[in-house]
Amino acid sequence: MKDSGRSDEIIALQSAESGMQLGRALLHALHNAGISVVYQDREMKTIWARNMRPPWASDTGDSNGMLPLAQAERIGAAKRNVVASGNPEHLELSIPADDGVRWFQIWVDADHDDDGAVQGVVTTMVETTEQKRREQTLKTLLREVSHRSKNLLAIIQSIATQTSRYSDTLSDFLTRFRGRLQSLASSQDLVTSSNWRGAALRELVSGQVGRYGADPVRSLRFRGANPYLNPNAALHIGLAMHELAVNSVSYGALSRADGFVEVTADLTAASAGETALSLIWAEAIGANDNQPSEKRFGSVALERVVPASLNGTATLEITEDRLEYRLIVPRGNFETD
Repeated sequence: MKDSGRSDEIIALQSAESGMQLGRALLHALHNAGISVVYQDREMKTIWARNMRPPWASDTGDSNGMLPLAQAERIGAAKRNVVASGNPEHLELSIPADDGVRWFQIWVDADHDDDGAVQGVVTTMVETTEQKRREQTLKTLLREVSHRSKNLLAIIQSIATQTSRYSDTLSDFLTRFRGRLQSLASSQDLVTSSNWRGAALRELVSGQVGRYGADPVRSLRFRGANPYLNPNAALHIGLAMHELAVNSVSYGALSRADGFVEVTADLTAASAGETALSLIWAEAIGANDNQPSEKRFGSVALERVVPASLNGTATLEITEDRLEYRLIVPRGNFETD
């Protein structure tokens, strides 16, 4: 016959050992998850506390000395409400820190005895600072995307209006408008790939010239500085380079097999001691390069739209043997190393 007393003792020991293992496991989980827990009786005397990190003090559970008074009072009021009502409460706190603000989610739950009376409160604190910062960063990015999308739509609307004004036929409008949209898309790709920082001038110019079948290595001679343009400057200077490249491929140096254009970028002193970017596009044109004599959207964009968008100035000069476009870009539109 089996010894039932001995079996009960073994079962009790196994149960106790399992309880200890579970307790250790839960303590590891609390530590790894960064969760702080404190148990207090009805008089707010701390019975036990685990994983109590700043600003929740140490294992005493007395956090009032490390929290701003207003925050400590909020938590204290929540605990008293739970003791009185037996209903759980939830708070979100922001606490000033050396590196900014720390955020916490706090849950206060009642501990009921077998008769349902509240005998204490369990307070759980979880830091959500990183999550909060990610949310704030996402909101900032979404606002930035919205702002830039509206700017881009305004640019497209202006291009559509001006293109239609200087187009003789629907086919002519569609051809020119598509080309300008593709130019914006090309510049926008550079801006997006840089996390909205902008685009390097040399890469922007080379990309716009290369879009029209011209080999930039042969047909583009870029000299001078290579500043980093902000997104707005990248889009508008990209549009200027597009108009110049299209004109050159159609009527100018890039319409000839041996033709090339020169782009020079210099950082020059401007008013009030500021540095400005002087950007010059120059190309030799011959007697057979039949430049259109009437005003087209290209020249309007180069002389009015682009400089106005950058708070700069521009000139476009066409003589019998040379085309030169000079754009002065104020310092706020770019940065240098």
